[in-house]
Amino acid sequence: QVQLVESGGGLVQAGGSLRLSCAASGRTFSNYAVGWFRQAPGKEREFIAAIRWSGGVTYYTDSVKGRFTISRDNAKNTVYLQMNSLNSDDTAVYYCATGLSTQRVIDKRVDSWGQGTQVTVSS
Repeated sequence: QVQLVESGGGLVQAGGSLRLSCAASGRTFSNYAVGWFRQAPGKEREFIAAIRWSGGVTYYTDSVKGRFTISRDNAKNTVYLQMNSLNSDDTAVYYCATGLSTQRVIDKRVDSWGQGTQVTVSS
């Protein structure tokens, strides 16, 4: 129902910042909760942040609290992930995904995945 395209990844030095974007197409985007995940080589895809369909209430995994901020602009059909104070442990492919609720997203019970965008943090 929703097609997702991530962008904004790249190479950044430790301590730097990046803002990822998740652009969606589809009439029902605003009705979905959205989450960000990341996956490093040889590791399981990890939940990092989620936001309700209406915005406002957000959820973060402990390792990114205080550093990452998820937000959405439904008028632009876009969800963002602002990443600050990046370190080498943040190196991964970052994916956005949609689900019927934030709990489903956190549990990776998602309906759509984006293709991912690579984030590499040099130390």
